[in-house]
Amino acid sequence: MKAMKMAPMWAVAILLFGMMASPVFAQDAEVPDQSWVEAYILAGGTIGFVILFMSFISLALIIEHVVNIKRDKIVPPQLIDEIEGMFDNEEYQEALELCEAEPNYLTNILAAGLPRINAGFETMKAAMDEASAEESVKLQQKIGYLSLIGNISPMMGLFGTVSGMIEAFQTIAKMGAAVTPSDLAAGISKALVTTFLGLLVAIPTMIAYFIFRNKVIRVSLEISAIADDLVDRFRGK
Repeated sequence: MKAMKMAPMWAVAILLFGMMASPVFAQDAEVPDQSWVEAYILAGGTIGFVILFMSFISLALIIEHVVNIKRDKIVPPQLIDEIEGMFDNEEYQEALELCEAEPNYLTNILAAGLPRINAGFETMKAAMDEASAEESVKLQQKIGYLSLIGNISPMMGLFGTVSGMIEAFQTIAKMGAAVTPSDLAAGISKALVTTFLGLLVAIPTMIAYFIFRNKVIRVSLEISAIADDLVDRFRGK
């Protein structure tokens, strides 16, 4: 069911990739004697290569998040069952030792609350809420690099645009009336290609970031609810 909900969002990302990439294939058809590498990689210069490098980082992060940002991956179900069994048997010290031995989102929350059992439920719950907020921030920071790449990519593209236009105008100033369109082609091509590459990287990266941000929020709420259910037995004691 979750996969079905996620599918439309990924479909939008794929559609945007196709929309942004379509000019590339159209241009290839119009200029058969010029390779794609020459037209859209080398023309972007150093800035273009930096943007492409950022795209590889973005792709690697997206794959890593798809694999690892799952509730069952962050908190193994068997670990929850083991902790619940210890709580049922009132083996609180053993549960604390287990949480300290296997740190993750849930165990870090419980490890903050278990030492405060004798201080009262409210004190214990306050410590757990603080730990839960800290773990949520850690997950948000984990996906924050996607937001960074998504925001920097178009800025790098704009930087390439300005750099390319400066080169074009410097050519005009140098050659004067003798300048021809082919003399300006390199600078203008750099300006357009870097803008294109910046947007091509930024749009799907930002879509992926917002998908993972929503997923992190959902997972955080689910794990916090599990922790609350486990310690609810201490309420009133």
